Amino acid sequence: MNRPTNDVQAFEAHASDADLDDLRARLAAVRLPEAETVYRAAPDPHRWNQGVPLADLVDIVDYWRTEYDWRSFEARLNRIGQFRTTIGDLGLHFLHRRSARADATPLILTHGWPGSVSEFTHVIDELADPTDPDAPAFHVVAPSLPGFGYSDKPATTGWGIEKIAAAWVELMGRLGYSKFTAHGGDWGGVITTILGGRFPDHVLGIHTVLAQAPPGLTTDGLTATERKWTEETHNFWRNRSAYAKQQATRPQTIGYALVDSPVGLLAWILDKFAEWTDTQDSPFETISRDRILDDVTLYWLTRTGASAARIYYESHGGVNAFDPELRVDVPSAISIYTRDIEKCPRPWAQERYRQIVLWRAPETGGHFPSLEVPEYFVKDLQHGLTAVLAASGRWS
Repeated sequence: MNRPTNDVQAFEAHASDADLDDLRARLAAVRLPEAETVYRAAPDPHRWNQGVPLADLVDIVDYWRTEYDWRSFEARLNRIGQFRTTIGDLGLHFLHRRSARADATPLILTHGWPGSVSEFTHVIDELADPTDPDAPAFHVVAPSLPGFGYSDKPATTGWGIEKIAAAWVELMGRLGYSKFTAHGGDWGGVITTILGGRFPDHVLGIHTVLAQAPPGLTTDGLTATERKWTEETHNFWRNRSAYAKQQATRPQTIGYALVDSPVGLLAWILDKFAEWTDTQDSPFETISRDRILDDVTLYWLTRTGASAARIYYESHGGVNAFDPELRVDVPSAISIYTRDIEKCPRPWAQERYRQIVLWRAPETGGHFPSLEVPEYFVKDLQHGLTAVLAASGRWS
């Protein structure tokens, strides 16, 4: 195991009272459009056909202004343990919770967009020091992606998924973890795949909720369910991915609205929580308003609406795009949640992930399982990484 370096500094989150007062003032002065022309009474999933319904937005804006407690979330971040270090030309923020267990394995958790480290704050304790003594324990590291949260905003191009994965290896080494496991979803799932494929000498194995198949595969031989998955994924990218195209081509343009208007930022993010969760009408069926506002307020206070959007510009196409030839030979556990936006059939996944040791298709949960079904998510991650570590010869 590498020795930790002195290049890591403790960090505490503390928004100024002036910034919080400014947020409340902007929320009070919001200018709203008229109601959507497809208005329907709740509950009805078609209420969201034109985006976030006006009535829902008014309700959460009022709650954000009058009841939401940012200081509580800030204290939770500080209790877990926050740090910063500089890798290359960029300062990176991360949560770090060491387990009390002597047999704990290092684990890096990577979030995506429109997520943040807020996705993991309420599951880290159970991963580090599980209540079940037979469950695996982990030294948990959860970095903020470049341009997200309390990480620095890149001032030049180049911070795409490959560079981020390499930075994660350096980060873990600085913490004394020369070998580790990795988990991710959304962009975090892509980065986790790259970690497993590019750095097998450091990565014991991976768990991902976003399997990435190589391009050009056919549906021949797939089951009816697997064919449906491919159709749903194709429909998503064809009809429901305008946000990604905007952020991949014009992140600066949308960034002005996301950094200047808290309600604009909220609507942009809330729309995805609504569409990508396993719910019938509203994301608040499974995720509390506070959990979503933790995430949105983190974006707001750190002014990262534009810089976070640029991960699409950096990683969709060009030299920083996902390598179609990448293969992952380390043990891999994969869970495909029923309402996620991309669902990869196992026969396709096996073309990239050469040693799948556990494959699951949970019947509940969507794109944000750590928030939607946190207890199941923790058990799924524990079981998956137990299989990974057993296959790697590290744990049985």
